[in-house]
Amino acid sequence: MSSLISEDELLHEDQLVWLEDPTDLDYVRQSLDRLPTRRGKPAYHRDGRMIGYARLAPQAKPSRSSGTFRRRVFWLLPHDRDSDPQGLYATGAPAEAVDPRTLAAGSKGRKTERSEGGPPPQPCRNWG
Repeated sequence: MSSLISEDELLHEDQLVWLEDPTDLDYVRQSLDRLPTRRGKPAYHRDGRMIGYARLAPQAKPSRSSGTFRRRVFWLLPHDRDSDPQGLYATGAPAEAVDPRTLAAGSKGRKTERSEGGPPPQPCRNWG
């Protein structure tokens, strides 16, 4: 769950790699997965699809016990809002979901009104 990810677990993130353009997605799910490499595209074993992943800097150290690296993976399930707008998440969002516009390497992101199913932001108006 994204609420359980702390910023200090993301210190060695170097880059976020997007496999799909996240611009039109209201939210993406994120998790910290144990992966065998710092940088390559991870294998994906969930339902749905992988949207992106984090790459780690060369100084990131593997776990002493498992030899793996904890890296973020961004994903969506078949019943998420992008595929089923009137479904389970027509309003609200899963606990591990964040607005992809708030994500950056080393920053865990956050929920927004848009990610929670609220109206898209109105264009700014100059009331001058």
